[in-house]
Amino acid sequence: MSAAAGPRPWRRAFAWLAFLAPFFFASYGFATWWAGRRADVGSLVFDWERYVPFVPWTIVPYWSIDVFYALSLFVCRSRGELDAHAKRLLTAQVLAVACFLAWPMRFTFDRPPGEGAFGWLFAVLGSFDKPFNQAPSLHIALLVILWALFARHASGAWRWLVHAWAVLIGVSVLTTWQHHFIDVPTGALLGCLCLWLWPLDRASPLAGFGWTRDRRRWQLALRYAGTGCFAAAFALGVGGAALWAWWVGVALWLVALNYAAVGPAGFQKRDGQLSPAAYALLLPYLAGAWVNARWWTRRQPTVARVTDDVWIGRLPTWRDVERHGIAAIVDMSAELPVEALGRTYVNHPVLDLVPADVEVLRAAAATIERLRGRGPVLVCCALGYSRSAAAVAAWLVASGRAKDGDAAIAKIAAVRPAIVLSAEHRAGIGAMRPAAR
Repeated sequence: MSAAAGPRPWRRAFAWLAFLAPFFFASYGFATWWAGRRADVGSLVFDWERYVPFVPWTIVPYWSIDVFYALSLFVCRSRGELDAHAKRLLTAQVLAVACFLAWPMRFTFDRPPGEGAFGWLFAVLGSFDKPFNQAPSLHIALLVILWALFARHASGAWRWLVHAWAVLIGVSVLTTWQHHFIDVPTGALLGCLCLWLWPLDRASPLAGFGWTRDRRRWQLALRYAGTGCFAAAFALGVGGAALWAWWVGVALWLVALNYAAVGPAGFQKRDGQLSPAAYALLLPYLAGAWVNARWWTRRQPTVARVTDDVWIGRLPTWRDVERHGIAAIVDMSAELPVEALGRTYVNHPVLDLVPADVEVLRAAAATIERLRGRGPVLVCCALGYSRSAAAVAAWLVASGRAKDGDAAIAKIAAVRPAIVLSAEHRAGIGAMRPAAR
């Protein structure tokens, strides 16, 4: 394990454990009691699950998560990390129990009688864990949270051991006949949501939460939310493999939330990469956005030189960077990852299809001017048609290379004719003022 950077908040860790442990058993037990009193408890089982073997010894890794749960609070190095981790555990508990109460489900297989030490462990487990509280699997949600924390503090062989044991715990929910398959991906999604809500290395997206007053952002938010509802309805209506469409729905609902209230910070992009939680939650959307970007730019040059050492284009590949000797990348996108490839990288994230604020354009223009003297600068976004074009146009005006916004846009359109800049884009560019010389 990596060495601690300073004294750990031991007392606060004990305080969190003193609260979380009783809350876990009380809330989980109440959900079990509630489901046991209801006559409408259903189940969701795929035919292939009948071939999942019952492996008695996997009760050991299954039980081990309780030890990791308690130890995790004392692994945290700082008060901030501890509080964020504890909030993850608490959020997973609250949301999972809410699902258990609203949509109770039951495990349907009859577990074979156990013998020896493994049988005793199953007996102890069965004394309080009845065949309810299924989807989303709280066990899997907590595993995702604990896995992220222990992997963060492990290195070398220890990290590989953490990964291997975490996989074993994940498999054990099926081989101990505690959960049906549907509980696993839904539990993992819940765990990733908790990681996204309470990052350990950056502010929570809730910190900047505020409903937008931008009409365009609301229009896009409603479109994404509506499409997400369609995906969820499709999953429920068709069932079977179509249940994976729930993932699409969750991804689009999260994107809608980013447009309506959270903003670019909801994508959790840093150094060109999204956080692992954002990747997991948004993967269906990210795949669609990437394909869309490649489709609309398939007949266009990937990058084009505007003037001096400033280029414009879509998010670059290794070939683009090497071919044109790009020394720095100014990325205006919020939603898609980009590899910096060892180049200087600066991100001014702007939501797709939303004009950048004047302050963002000023900052982007200043960044372009600052980096330009070090070699060719590529200003990019998903397609290289709007956000990057607005940034380059702002730089052309602010640097005095264009007398006004119209001249700047005409200069860019000459090398990239497909650019799309709305009246709002043009207004922001027009607010630029040439730098004093």
